[in-house]
Amino acid sequence: MDKLNQYRDIIEKALTAIVSIPSLSTNIKDRTVFDRKADNYLIMREGWERGYHEHHCVVHIEIINGKVWIQKDGIEYGIATDLGRAGIPKSDIVLGFQPPEVRPYTEYAAA
Repeated sequence: MDKLNQYRDIIEKALTAIVSIPSLSTNIKDRTVFDRKADNYLIMREGWERGYHEHHCVVHIEIINGKVWIQKDGIEYGIATDLGRAGIPKSDIVLGFQPPEVRPYTEYAAA
């Protein structure tokens, strides 16, 4: 399997595992959204809590030029940890939510 398809599979499995964890709220639902053509992978959260409609992106990952860009990471421990454990090297993970001037000081790719 080529690297791009391997990364796609790893991302999809990691996000699917996260949404399979039972929520404390029965009114809020997390769901995955996968677009392999555009290489965008999301966890969306939707539902009603205390009279407010909740609808937002929890995780957004893109594959850009062979690197895995984490654009939004609303996971407590960080989705990069799961991706690294599953086989994506830190040199191919970009913390896109970090300012460009900060990225070189992380343990992940700068771009």
